[in-house]
Amino acid sequence: MAAPLKHIVTHTASAWGHARPLVHLSARLVKLRPVNVTLLTSTAYYTRITTELARSFEPEDEEHARRIRVISLNDVASLRLDEGERAFEEAWKALDEKRELVCPQSGTRFPPLPKPQAVILDLFAIDAYNSVRAISGNSVKVITWHPGLTYAMFHLFGPESLGGRGNVRLKAEEISRQTGRPFGDVVREIAFSPPEGEVIRIPGMAPMYAHEYWPQDFDIPDEIATNIFPRVFETVETADGAILFTPESYEPEAVKAFKGWFAESGRPAYVSGPLLPSASKKTANECEKKLSKESAEIQEFLEKTLKTSGEKSLIYISLGSIFWPVKTPEKMWAFLDVIMELKKPFILSHASPFASIPNEIREKVKAYGKGVLSPWTPQQLILDHPAIGWYVAHGGHNGVLEAISAGVPQILWPFGGDQPLNAVHIADQLQIGYELIEVRTGHGLKPIYRNGRRPVGTIEALKAEAREVLGKAFGEDGAKKRERLQAVRKAVNAEWENGGASKRDMLAFLDSL
Repeated sequence: MAAPLKHIVTHTASAWGHARPLVHLSARLVKLRPVNVTLLTSTAYYTRITTELARSFEPEDEEHARRIRVISLNDVASLRLDEGERAFEEAWKALDEKRELVCPQSGTRFPPLPKPQAVILDLFAIDAYNSVRAISGNSVKVITWHPGLTYAMFHLFGPESLGGRGNVRLKAEEISRQTGRPFGDVVREIAFSPPEGEVIRIPGMAPMYAHEYWPQDFDIPDEIATNIFPRVFETVETADGAILFTPESYEPEAVKAFKGWFAESGRPAYVSGPLLPSASKKTANECEKKLSKESAEIQEFLEKTLKTSGEKSLIYISLGSIFWPVKTPEKMWAFLDVIMELKKPFILSHASPFASIPNEIREKVKAYGKGVLSPWTPQQLILDHPAIGWYVAHGGHNGVLEAISAGVPQILWPFGGDQPLNAVHIADQLQIGYELIEVRTGHGLKPIYRNGRRPVGTIEALKAEAREVLGKAFGEDGAKKRERLQAVRKAVNAEWENGGASKRDMLAFLDSL
């Protein structure tokens, strides 16, 4: 009798940039080896994730596809720490005890599988990590999923020896005990309001002031700032291994340093990027269209733009599914004014729940005739279209890698976390794109370490910078950056080919179970 297939569970936070690549990693795993994968998600993301998963399978891949089970966690709309993680705990108990699982969203009853050998958990899923340890102890390998730029992991969640904050929870608790200040206030000060002039040095990255890690005045919700951020270090330090959502060729020094950090305690760290649909472009594009109600309009607009404005003429703007210039939305409208002044066609995706488009802006764009406003776009379809010239992005790692894989250069408008480091890496270290400086607010108006520049921060300064950057982007300087990008693209897209680092590492992970 054949031995039962190995069983892996994957689970991510409710942020599309975290979830989307993990969906395609799950698909890659069942294609690399005969394993079963149970993907646990929220009710809010269930339909989006099942549609996204279909982008990695052709009809003839049915045998692989049926080895992935997507299960929503009760009727929880989003994975809040209290409700969502309680739902995760119930599901994990059933998996640990080899019981049947019922997906509340689809009603599908899934028969028992062998107890999982490993669980891949988003490094933000702190309570899920604690639930697995409490229920299963060390009988299951817990692998942290790092869905961002590896460079950023060092300072945000790494040890002090690598430029990190170390154990923020313990530090904040001690300061709170000594001073009587609320724990949350202390955490925010340590993590998001660093001392003036503090310089951060991490492996492979140019030195930066600590305040440059948060160049926008964007309020981080308490749930993340107080309950998650200060506890990530302990999760990472005690996990059995890590999977980095990054291509080794994109940030080799960071990957080497991260693997060295984990090797000190005898733990493996694997690379896995880029993570894109592994089915044909036709299948992937048709499925992605289902994720946006404006897909038909956008497709028509892209074709029209190609005919009227030519190849590489369009500007695509998306700041991801969360971020938006909430405190200074007028900077976005000023940027659009410059685009329209330069007669460039554009698509603006405003997926953030904080985004609000005034009627006057909608009317202005409508009258302009060469712009589209959409709450959710088929991003990879847009990036693959010959009409696109430049991508204005926040620098989240998923979008960055999607653009690089498509060969589309970027103009970055970072907010925080790994985004400012992606901006520096792309604009300064690799010289394959630009960073907008005058969009900065809050701590971002303080000096920049690498050049001493202090942003002005006014609308007039932003418009002047936008004209300068877009002029360069569509000129000789931009052409040189696009040419350099193609070498990066080739290396990144080779990571999942035979001999590529991501394929090598994921095979090693599977064979370790």
